Amino acid sequence: MGGLTSIKIGLCGSQSSSSSSSSSSSSSSGAASGKVIQSDSANAGKKVTIGSKNFDEQFVLGEIYSQALQAAGFDVKKELNLGAEQVAFKALKGGNIDAYPEYTGTALTSFYNVKTDDVPRDRQKSFDMLKQDLAKDKITPMPQTPFENTYKVTSTKETAKKLGNPKTLSELAAKAGSKYKLSAFPECRQRTDCLLGLNKVYNWHPKFVSSQGQYADLDSGQADFTMGFSTDGPLSTGKYVTYSDDKGLYPPYYVTLMVRDDALKRLGKSGEAVIAKVSQPLTNRVMQELNSRVSIDKQKPEDVAAQYLKEAGFVQK
Repeated sequence: MGGLTSIKIGLCGSQSSSSSSSSSSSSSSGAASGKVIQSDSANAGKKVTIGSKNFDEQFVLGEIYSQALQAAGFDVKKELNLGAEQVAFKALKGGNIDAYPEYTGTALTSFYNVKTDDVPRDRQKSFDMLKQDLAKDKITPMPQTPFENTYKVTSTKETAKKLGNPKTLSELAAKAGSKYKLSAFPECRQRTDCLLGLNKVYNWHPKFVSSQGQYADLDSGQADFTMGFSTDGPLSTGKYVTYSDDKGLYPPYYVTLMVRDDALKRLGKSGEAVIAKVSQPLTNRVMQELNSRVSIDKQKPEDVAAQYLKEAGFVQK
């Protein structure tokens, strides 16, 4: 479960059990290796507005980028909790915000009408496609995070054990057949990257349960499997098992901070470097942990972001 001392966030994104002192040593080692973000007087007075969409992970990411740029001396305004992606993207294009974190697959399908099946499954190719599309709107995507927030068919460890602990969706489909229940949001039934895709790509036809319950469905026995997401906080508890998408059903959903070109000029190379630096340790396991601190431990996103920056050695206070 979440908690300040449950992982040590290293600069290469490695985690292990730690104590309060090891978290402090992580910060100290960051300082020693020159990873601490330095406030630059040249950035004073340079204003930038960071936005986010309206769920926990977005709040945490928005806070991480905002606090990091503030540490570098920029004058940062936060416009978090904007709403769904269309609302956030409209705010970005209209100049109401200068940047916000978005998922590559979401940007391509929602903003540039790329069909889900046509999004390149290669991480870099999908990013290059997005970069070309964003250039038309005078927006530049920053380097992608190591983590992606993609769909993950999930079960309890008990269900996995009953089926012989399959690792991939192909193995799961072969062993589970059609007698098991899968819960997911209602739209999943009609989506090629959800139930329809599981039917077609994996020849898996589970009984569909329309629900927003996710992990509660698994805990209560309402469903045997659910459509989770790879950075969900509950995955940090060790209670659940996910199955890898070995046939490329899902497009890449890595995070990029999308920045208006005029704002990118204000940020300059130092601002770009800060954004890249704080994105680098954000692996799936780290993001699960940060999300769990909000969704399970009920901490505030701004506090979780501050903890991350300190534990990763980017700030000292």
